Amino acid sequence: MGTFGFDSTADEVLADKDLGGRTVFITGAYSGLGHETARAMGAKGANLILSGRDGAKLEAAAKEIAQETGASVETLVCDLASLDSIRAAGKESNARFDTIDLLINNAGVMACPLDRTADGFELQFGTNHLGHFLLTNLLIPLLEKGDRPRIVNLSSRGHHLDRVHFDDLNYVEREYDKWEAYGQSKTANILFTVALEQRLADKGIHAYAVHPGGIMTNLGRHLQPDDLANLRKRMESNAGDKGMTFKSIPQGAATTCWVATAEELEGSGGLYAEDCAIADQSDTDPTGGVRSYALDRDAAERLWSVSEELVGATFAY
Repeated sequence: MGTFGFDSTADEVLADKDLGGRTVFITGAYSGLGHETARAMGAKGANLILSGRDGAKLEAAAKEIAQETGASVETLVCDLASLDSIRAAGKESNARFDTIDLLINNAGVMACPLDRTADGFELQFGTNHLGHFLLTNLLIPLLEKGDRPRIVNLSSRGHHLDRVHFDDLNYVEREYDKWEAYGQSKTANILFTVALEQRLADKGIHAYAVHPGGIMTNLGRHLQPDDLANLRKRMESNAGDKGMTFKSIPQGAATTCWVATAEELEGSGGLYAEDCAIADQSDTDPTGGVRSYALDRDAAERLWSVSEELVGATFAY
């Protein structure tokens, strides 16, 4: 087994893996990182369930991946910005599918103008966290039947930008800042990972959060030219002499594939990974690491309780 890092691709990470017989459920699967993760895993024998809000794009992606890899590919329409759509998708999943071995919560929105989900939540927190919170919990019965099941939540180094503001999660009182809102949602992804691990580790289900890297995908569709220039400048200044700037999409999908399959992670979870390695905790390093507030167990428990209230359901394990 090789040692992987910043430059590794999804195919390289999975080179010695056999995913035959394993079922992988991926949100946001018809473009960008989700599509590449699906293709790479399908090429190693995984059975794929591609989820997203656009049925036509899902079908096109499924056909393309099946033709290229020979994988069994199914689709499931789910809009993470609608609790009704998520509940319907959860019900359909438990009726249609037998098991899920790997759940990849990949979908997301980034730095968009102030907008609301169908249920009135701020769009980034509502989609990136609450949508995946509800969907994941509805899929737990299928994960419980899985073989060495893992949950991978795509977070970001963007979690450095802000913590979770429990007094105003949805920007009702405070002035909206698209980057701080993105940061809050990405911190929430890590806290959710910590809370999942607390609840599910004794069932053999482990959860991981991932920073895929800076990648040009349609996740950045809301970014203006000055946003991109500032993002590139910040990445280059933070990287210093490490030379780390943007990754390609195959490189961006690598850390997801690594935490989903790495044998050295067996039996452990509640961890945050970047560049195909578990990150160190740091509250000061601008080039990486996971902030302590994102791993805070009290905050993770508080977020779980608030999330249950907001989605109108309780989940006990």
